Amino acid sequence: MGLTEPQVITIAEYNKLRENSESRLEYIDGIVYMTPSPSTKHQRISSRLQAKLFNFLEGKECEVFPAPFDIELRMADDDQGDQTEKTKVVIPDLSVICDKTKLGENKYVGSPELIIEILSPSNQAHDLVKKLNLYMQAGVKEYWIVNPLLNTVQIYGLNEEEQYQQVEVLKETGVAYSEVLKGFCMNLEELFK
Repeated sequence: MGLTEPQVITIAEYNKLRENSESRLEYIDGIVYMTPSPSTKHQRISSRLQAKLFNFLEGKECEVFPAPFDIELRMADDDQGDQTEKTKVVIPDLSVICDKTKLGENKYVGSPELIIEILSPSNQAHDLVKKLNLYMQAGVKEYWIVNPLLNTVQIYGLNEEEQYQQVEVLKETGVAYSEVLKGFCMNLEELFK
């Protein structure tokens, strides 16, 4: 039996699908992706990062939003005129948002300053390749990829050419520092305990 090509749908069809589904669905390039349920370790890591970010951002202009929360990315430099191609809807594990004028009732339309994705065995390629390129094209200033299987944190930041450059890779020990949120850091031993 051969693999079939994924069906491309419009943003309107995606929105209708979302209304009738309890699943966490993302929409990238007209294709719907279902995000897996997180593991216990994934949830612990997410909770630790969220708590640390929440405390760090208390009283500041930025705010952390945990999943499930829709981020609607608009690709301004997309050479296609089709709205299906320009609108992407993702559900990052954690998003740090500073421009609150783009916050809606149940989504954010724009590019967060920082996105953190925590890998699951079934979505590694999606987060490591597709989302890395997507977030770079959308202008997300910093992208952290946390791998609970290897106890690693990879940090990417936009350079002057608006391309991601790997800032740091840490495994099991050390401290991960944010370039975008000056003063924010996370000890890996505390993160992965």
